[in-house]
Amino acid sequence: MNKLKCGSFFAGVGGIDLGFKQVCDTVYASEYNPKPVETFESNFNLKVDIRDIREVKASEIPDFDILLAGFPCQAFSIAGYRQGFDDQKGRGNLFFEIERIILEKKPSVVFLENVKNLVSHDKGNTFKIILQKLHDAGYFVKHQVLNTMTHGNTPQNRERIYIVGFLDKNHYEKFEFPQKIELKTQISDIVGFENKVDNKYYYTKDNFKHFDVLSEQVNNSKNIYQWRRRYVRENKSNVCPTLTANCGTGGHNVPIIYTKHGIRKLTPQECFKFQGFDKDFVLPNQANSHLYKQAGNSVSVTVIKRIAKQILKNLIL
Repeated sequence: MNKLKCGSFFAGVGGIDLGFKQVCDTVYASEYNPKPVETFESNFNLKVDIRDIREVKASEIPDFDILLAGFPCQAFSIAGYRQGFDDQKGRGNLFFEIERIILEKKPSVVFLENVKNLVSHDKGNTFKIILQKLHDAGYFVKHQVLNTMTHGNTPQNRERIYIVGFLDKNHYEKFEFPQKIELKTQISDIVGFENKVDNKYYYTKDNFKHFDVLSEQVNNSKNIYQWRRRYVRENKSNVCPTLTANCGTGGHNVPIIYTKHGIRKLTPQECFKFQGFDKDFVLPNQANSHLYKQAGNSVSVTVIKRIAKQILKNLIL
């Protein structure tokens, strides 16, 4: 069987593409934001289409077997005020661009990833519309909320909705989402507690006015902490809390650790590892704020790898 071809939309840094790498080759990628585009192109031998997806004609896109899309989730997330299709920036409506491309290209499989809140947004109406649009386009759809720590052997508490649609009913009927697996990867496998990193990652009295509170409460090298405006939250479940787009930018979602060399925030590299990216993934020379945002906006590669394998098992093209 020839290797399948993927079309990647709202590709970001290419996390979904990495998850599908063993299954298919990405022949087209679309991403509007120049920073993640630079990261994508540092890791894939493919030039990204940086035009607004609304300007891209389906006829300009090469044919592909599987559509991949982590369509903009800010409109449906808690951080994005759950505006959904009414999002003033138009991010929610970008799903209809995916629908347009699906209708014209008719890929065998559609794979979508989004925040868990998509399911409950607007009392379930938003999700119902998405499923109906896929059904109207001829797809048989299965969906499930999976957690990175229970389905990806990666210690991050991250729930996401995964949607898989098949044109062929037989493929749909045979497909099953992956089962839960034991979490064997530990925080210490990702975080270098013994290693000294650049001084800019460490908190001191000079650079953080609440350092006394930090030093009093951050004292366990086995856990990851979060600064919540004026207090410290300790995550005792031996996993990293959900990484977000504002992770590491000085906001209240900064993941903090206690190490041999002091109290510090996670590095961008560590954040990407908590998303299941391997150590060979190249981070370009960008400001950390951009890299943290990209890590938080990205996907859990290890979960997607398992879903991709399940899809491949059912595809005989």
